Parts: sequence; C-alpha cells; structure tokens
Amino acid sequence: MFLFSNFPQANHQAAPAAALCGKMMKYRIWVLLIVLAVSLFAAGCGSAVDSAPPETAETQKIAAEPVMPPEPIPEPTPEIPDLQSEIADGRFRTTDSPLGSYDFLNHSYPLPRGWQNPDGSDIKLENGRVEAVAGTVSDDMSEDEKAKARAQRRIGMSHVVTKYFDATGDGREEAIVILKIETAGNAIPQVIYVYTWKDEKPELLWHFRTGDRTDGGLKDIRPENGQLVIELYGQDRYMLGEVETGKITGDEAQLCCPSHFTRSTYKWNGRHFIRQGDRLTFSMSDPAAPPLKNYGDIVNNPKNQKTKGK
Repeated sequence: MFLFSNFPQANHQAAPAAALCGKMMKYRIWVLLIVLAVSLFAAGCGSAVDSAPPETAETQKIAAEPVMPPEPIPEPTPEIPDLQSEIADGRFRTTDSPLGSYDFLNHSYPLPRGWQNPDGSDIKLENGRVEAVAGTVSDDMSEDEKAKARAQRRIGMSHVVTKYFDATGDGREEAIVILKIETAGNAIPQVIYVYTWKDEKPELLWHFRTGDRTDGGLKDIRPENGQLVIELYGQDRYMLGEVETGKITGDEAQLCCPSHFTRSTYKWNGRHFIRQGDRLTFSMSDPAAPPLKNYGDIVNNPKNQKTKGK
C-alpha cells in the first residue's frame, strides 16, 4: 500500500521537471540551428567578399588598359629586277660564220679608256675569266713599294655571253662579246666587243664600256634594219666612242632599280659606228608613255635652266 500510495505522487512531481527539460532542449536546438545558419551565411559572404575583389580589380584593369590597334602588315619588299635578263637570253646564240667556232673564252682583249691596266696591256681570258690584281698599298709602305704595288694592278674580267648577228648591215654576222669587269662589290660595268671575221681570224671593229646598272648599264644590244641598237639604263645615256655618257641633271634612281632606259642607233660607215637619229628615253614604269627625244639637250639648255631658276 505504501508503494502504491507514494507512486502517483512521485510521478506527479517529475512531470514539471520533464516538461522544463523538453523546453530547454528545444531552445538549445533552435539556438544551434540559428548559430549554424549564421555561420553558413558568414562563410558564404566571406567567400564572396574574398573572391570578388581580385576578379573585379582584374576586370577593371583590363577595362582601363587602352586597346592597341593591330600592327599594319608590312608590304612585301619589291623584287630587285634582273637587269641582265635581255643580254643573257637565248637570242642570237648560234651562227654559220667561222666566228661561231672561235674560242672567245681564251682570247686577248684590249681595254677601253677608263678601265686600263697601268702598263697599258691587254687582258687574256682563260676559260672565260681573268682574276683582278688589287695592288693594295698601305701607309707603312715606302713610296717605291707603293709605286711597285700600283704597277702590278690588273683589271679582272669574266665572260657573260657571245652573240652573233649582222651589226654592220653587210649581210654577214658579227660576234658581239660581252665581258663583265670584276670589282670587289656588286657593280656590273661591262665591256662590249664587236668582231668581224677577216683573214681567217676575228678582227675587232669596236669596243666600248658601259656603266653600272642604273648608271648607264647595258640593257640590250641587237640588230635592227641593218643598224646596231644599244639600250642603256638611265635618262639619255648613249655611247660616245669607247665610253657612255654621264648622268643628266635630275636622273636620280637607285642602282638596283632604274626608272628609265635610252635607246640609240648606230650605223657602220666602214671605219666607225656612227650614231643615227634621235636618242629616245623610255619610262620603265609607264611603257605606254611616248619616249623623250634627246632629253639631255633639253635639260642642259641654258634657256631651260634659267626658266627653272625663276
């Protein structure tokens, strides 16, 4: 009886304590949930704050930098023209004349005025070439040594081409031998020899030297209507005896790339080749343009020079 009478009373006393514990547990759980939510939110915000500035700064930096325009594509360098293409082509390479079987690669040639050896000697090609002798002098040499070295200088030459055609208008073909003067650089001065066949051997009719590329260099030599046509690079450039004429005022161009060439014609009179007709200067950039006639005479006319001065 004691046990049964006391049990309800004890149960009645424990109920309020259990209810209080339940409320406390619920409160703790809510607190924990709130703390967890706050922590998660703070962590998310922290990540956003931490990561956003670098990205934003980089974006601002890129946006702030000026956009450079693309570099222009350079135009290709124009090719240097082959100024020897015409004289080295396949025209006039064969002949029925005895000149065709003569060995011009092993032959002696006189030198024109302005390109002569100190002793006045001819040059003799061996297999189409003769080496130059520089005869270099230096400050530490005596005057006698310098004089001796200069006396040993020799012009160098190499064979370019031999052509065969009627240059004199007599119906027989001559040999036109073109040699290149050998220099230390890229210059291409040349010497042209015109031979006929006489007494079972070549006889020289004319020899002359041309300039270097744009500066009066040889463009072409050919027959035309029984006469000899010579074309030189440059404005109003033509042959006077053994040498080519000099530049006229205003004839300026790079050595590699001439802007004009001059065509002149020569007729054999039995002793010499005499220039005939007008000297024609053609534009290489505008082949359709009419040629200028005797242009040097116009440029060098004192009246025209006075007009230019005004």
